[in-house]
Amino acid sequence: MLRERSLAVSQECSDCPIRHRAVCARCESDELDRLEEIKYYRKFEAGQPVIWSGDRMDFVASVVSGIATLTQTMEDGRTQMVGLLLPSDFMGRPGRDTAAYDVVATTDLVMCCFRKAPFETLMANTPHIAQRLLEMTLDELDAAREWMLVLGRKTAREKIASLLAIIAQRDSALHKTSGSGRIVFDLPLTREAMADYLGLTLETVSRQISALKKDGVIVLEGKRHVTVPDMGRLLEEAGDDTDGGILA
Repeated sequence: MLRERSLAVSQECSDCPIRHRAVCARCESDELDRLEEIKYYRKFEAGQPVIWSGDRMDFVASVVSGIATLTQTMEDGRTQMVGLLLPSDFMGRPGRDTAAYDVVATTDLVMCCFRKAPFETLMANTPHIAQRLLEMTLDELDAAREWMLVLGRKTAREKIASLLAIIAQRDSALHKTSGSGRIVFDLPLTREAMADYLGLTLETVSRQISALKKDGVIVLEGKRHVTVPDMGRLLEEAGDDTDGGILA
């Protein structure tokens, strides 16, 4: 069952902070007007479930701010975090009636939601939306394949560096800042959540973050405020080149 708090938001699509990256990124003004007619906002507090696997979904949504986790639970109760929803990411699948994963707000979360049936109709008649959703789906597929490499072949240090690089680059893209050189961002995940996502222990995560800090790869203020003095060096620590690809 869907649970949310009411949220009073007055925001035009043209002023949306994720407008240039969301599913509506390629829409013309008349198409945005049609989206306005079927959209509404929901806010979830950190730790609050957005939807449970198997529940009926009568909406799809874009993350406006905050972060959520996608989790699968096995019959014996074991769980695995299988993905993250960051700002501009799309949740839900047109044509599917139920949720495939548990979705839980990791931080305070704001979502721009669209009623699913009208969105499916709009998508069928609006090539810009369908094209952008296809691009986002293919990007997500590439990211999933990349993540298989992170989890299966990389060392603990490389895993931590990879996750930090992904979050740093997404933050830069969202704020339209340079994705190279010095980058500053707030880490949206606790170390416990990072351990769960990366398949590591909490102690290993803390140890590797401390090692990256000691070696000058990152600078920490508190536990969440991160400065990357040289993005190229962080990518090297992740086993990637400066274009984000994996080093041969």
